[in-house]
Amino acid sequence: MTGTAPNLAELPEFSRAAVVRRFGEPVKIECVPIPRAPEPGAVIVRTTACSICGTDVHLSRGNLSLTVDLPIILGHEMVGRVVAIGAGAERDSVGQKLAIGDRILWTHTACGQCFFCTVARQPTLCENRRAYMYENIEKPPYLLGGFSEYGYVLPQSGRVRVPDNLDDAVASLCSCAFRSVMNAFDNLGPIDPSEHVAIQGAGPLGILAAAVARVAGARTVSVIGAPAPRLALAQEFGATHVFTIEGTTHADRATELRALTDGRGPDIVMEFTGHPDAFGEGLDLVRKGGRYLTVGQLGGGTTTFSPSTIVKKNIRVIGSFSGDVKSYWKALQFASAHIDTIPFGKMITGRFALADVNTALERMRRLEEIKPLIVMT
Repeated sequence: MTGTAPNLAELPEFSRAAVVRRFGEPVKIECVPIPRAPEPGAVIVRTTACSICGTDVHLSRGNLSLTVDLPIILGHEMVGRVVAIGAGAERDSVGQKLAIGDRILWTHTACGQCFFCTVARQPTLCENRRAYMYENIEKPPYLLGGFSEYGYVLPQSGRVRVPDNLDDAVASLCSCAFRSVMNAFDNLGPIDPSEHVAIQGAGPLGILAAAVARVAGARTVSVIGAPAPRLALAQEFGATHVFTIEGTTHADRATELRALTDGRGPDIVMEFTGHPDAFGEGLDLVRKGGRYLTVGQLGGGTTTFSPSTIVKKNIRVIGSFSGDVKSYWKALQFASAHIDTIPFGKMITGRFALADVNTALERMRRLEEIKPLIVMT
């Protein structure tokens, strides 16, 4: 196959993009080169929108325990329209045809050849993984971040066409926050209708997890977090109970959760907070023999807990990192199926131009936004 493209000469020479050159400094809008044509297996897109993740805030401030090859283009929850298709890239990763103008989400890369890709079948742990937002913009193909007018989809990246009934804002949610939730539920395993689920964190991941747990049939879904408007939104997404951390102690919340669960504690506790101290609290909350799943701990913080708690309570502790192309597809399918009954759009609390990215990041840091959206014009 030869690939398809419009007149590539019509593509601009540069893409405006939000660039981090030094941690802790304001993000700057710079002009980054656009490759003249996609290599075999690659795709060039015109980015339409990219929502902001808490990880974007942490990365820009240098607070992530992951390798970042500065300077980088910030942003990794992007959706874009295909403008050029490399040879052999005429279908997405689930076999759907791709054409110029189609909207897609795309994944971090997996080599398909290392131990984790082949034997372990855990491509998120790929030894040769390349991740958007972490790659140096001064090396080809340059456009490996979301807050950019154009983006480059690497040949080793999965890509999934966006269903027509999802707008750009909801699609962008599926490209990081929601795919991480879907991967977490795959790692967790089935939820029995008799089981009580507690979710630590009322941010985007925790709210989305409430929806998935409820649809999966959990007997109750409790969300623990703050502030009050986020807890109210969690209820709209399916939470049956909410517990504020404002003006309460862990002991207060544990007492109420045990009263709700016949004195045992939740069968499943899921952590989406990013606060290290939440780990010890989660171990205390989950019932004996229960499952504790942690997703939010990507920062460099530490905490102290008693390992004997895991042993004496016979707890299964599960970590879940990122998500592969299956997770993106499942997130899009879930959103498409439930778009009329779950208010996904309410999670997008502000829309900003690319030039206003610093304002949006600061509002996200201050918890004044749940999910701000950078809209390309």
